[in-house]
Amino acid sequence: MKRTDETSESGIGAPASSVVLTINPRQPIAAQIYEKLRRAIITLTMMPSEALSEKELSLQLGVSRTPVREALIRLADEGLIDILPQRGSFVAPIRLRDVEEAQFIREALEVSITKRLAAGCSRHFLTEIKSNLYDQEKAVKAEALDLFLDLDEAFHRSFCEEASLSKSWRVIQSVKLQMDRVRYLSLPDPSHLRTLLGQHRAVVDAIEAGDADAAGHSMAAHLREVLRTAHRLREQRADLIEA
Repeated sequence: MKRTDETSESGIGAPASSVVLTINPRQPIAAQIYEKLRRAIITLTMMPSEALSEKELSLQLGVSRTPVREALIRLADEGLIDILPQRGSFVAPIRLRDVEEAQFIREALEVSITKRLAAGCSRHFLTEIKSNLYDQEKAVKAEALDLFLDLDEAFHRSFCEEASLSKSWRVIQSVKLQMDRVRYLSLPDPSHLRTLLGQHRAVVDAIEAGDADAAGHSMAAHLREVLRTAHRLREQRADLIEA
């Protein structure tokens, strides 16, 4: 559903998303709404410019508008939705400047972490990360795109865990939302997954060899791939990605 100038009675936009949400009344309502909408936006189940009606979401879920409003405000704070006065709430476009800043932060953290692991990591870590790479390879061959992205997430998270830097992973999670949207937009291209798998292997090979400089360089090159992808997709889908 594209953006429209029409407003509903709520003043929070046009018709609600076509995405059907369900909640567990025994768990915090606002948090559930937030998580489900966040996931739908990141995975592009809800596309940029799609309208979000506070009123209709509350009716669909059978809850008051308060938890819906709280969830929308959190999503706006993360740059995932735009709340426009007198027009409503809409899924935000993927903004290149946000992707670039997120990539800058990720590179600063993950390159440093990768170099640390190259200087010394456990045999258990190397065994587990190689198992992850094996599963990634199977996912690429099967063109199991969502599975590959889950494995990619586990791959990067395990670096922070091995370095005992769990807070760093939480920082990375908080900034990489727009990067994740680019990743999902690139999913229809299996060759892109093969590129990412090759980059992952280069990082692990350098860590196993104890070459911190090569490991850091490989991780930086890998994390910069999203910038090339974002700019390429911008040329193809200017309706979804803005400068």
